[in-house]
Amino acid sequence: MLLTIDIGNTNITMGVYNNDELIFVSRLATDRAKMPDQYAVDFKQIFSLYNTPQNSFEGAAISSVVPELSSTVSEAVKKVTGCKPMILGPGIKTGMNILIDNPAQLGADLLAGCVGAVALYPLPCLVIDLGTASKISVIDKNGAFCGCTITPGIGISLDALSARTSQLPSISLKTPKRAIGKNTVDSMQSGTVFGYASMIDGLCEKLEDELGEKVLTTVATGGLAKDLVKSCKRDITYNGDLILYGLKVLYEKNKK
Repeated sequence: MLLTIDIGNTNITMGVYNNDELIFVSRLATDRAKMPDQYAVDFKQIFSLYNTPQNSFEGAAISSVVPELSSTVSEAVKKVTGCKPMILGPGIKTGMNILIDNPAQLGADLLAGCVGAVALYPLPCLVIDLGTASKISVIDKNGAFCGCTITPGIGISLDALSARTSQLPSISLKTPKRAIGKNTVDSMQSGTVFGYASMIDGLCEKLEDELGEKVLTTVATGGLAKDLVKSCKRDITYNGDLILYGLKVLYEKNKK
């Protein structure tokens, strides 16, 4: 079996593959203060919860946008599974042409998601990742990464709205019944959900125009994507496990 882990700013997402089958997905809150043994205990308990023997792994792959946790989580995985993880970064074969000013600056999560999209969907493709930051990546017909857009994530925007105003409360994120809000909470939810959906539609249209060719697939991933893309006018496929699948593809490309 293969253990895949995506270390994000808010959550650590882990998935276990048995060949091509995703056995389970689990999430932990990202905690930069935890030591390797503490994460090892977390992983061991999760494996136990899903009846997965910790000695059944043949490998592990990690993508991380939290550099200070990369070695910590890697050490924890090694202690629990006995496997030294492949950490996505310089020296890893991706099979993807990265057409940006400095390819080394490309986030590991973006790269893994795009590799997964190339393996699964018709090209050209737009990959939307709605997490702590909202990102839309562009992949051309040849499978090359052309660049992306990055905006503040929905959670960050909501937190800033309530923190910087005296009378607007903290709210849960859900899709309201209508855009014209009749109270404060509905109005904030409308502005957030429908506003972000409209932004995604507009950015995707502009990116497609700039690419100069019809996009055949628009796919979305990330913790906030599943419900939000339902409010978009654009036809968007949701794949919550896209980054984990990309890590699986990358592990297989680099397996000796």
